[in-house]
Amino acid sequence: MNPIKLLLATICLWAGAALADPPPGYPFVGFDASLAAAKSSGKPIFLYFGRYGCAWCDLTNKKTFSDAALKKLYTQNYELVYVDAESGKRLTLPSGERITEAELGVRLQAFATPLFVYMTPAGEKIVQIPGFKTVQDFRDYDRYVRGGHYQQKTLLEFLGGKP
Repeated sequence: MNPIKLLLATICLWAGAALADPPPGYPFVGFDASLAAAKSSGKPIFLYFGRYGCAWCDLTNKKTFSDAALKKLYTQNYELVYVDAESGKRLTLPSGERITEAELGVRLQAFATPLFVYMTPAGEKIVQIPGFKTVQDFRDYDRYVRGGHYQQKTLLEFLGGKP
């Protein structure tokens, strides 16, 4: 292959991968900071597992998280965490155990991205939801979590069988 074409192809692949960052304008913080903030604020945690090169993450960011009302809803009512599913960055679990972000992904069975995990302010998992989701899906999940419905029903029961 021509060296210039190879360089251009590499740049395009790299640029495409960079689009899978967390959605712009959201105040995502690290896992440790989020746990501390959630304990203080009493807000649930919204954990977004993504990774560079994830086309579904990019689509979710562009189609769903670009909605201004959704951004306001989640920014005001959740401690927001973005985790790079392939990262070696270290974090501290509520138990005090230190693991990498990638190890957290394995523990939560985050084998595909995007994956969204809702947690109590104490860091206990409420529900995890894989794949691309719409604005309405995230509004439904918000009602399920903040309404406390997870204490009596599964998400599927709450949604009336709609995944």
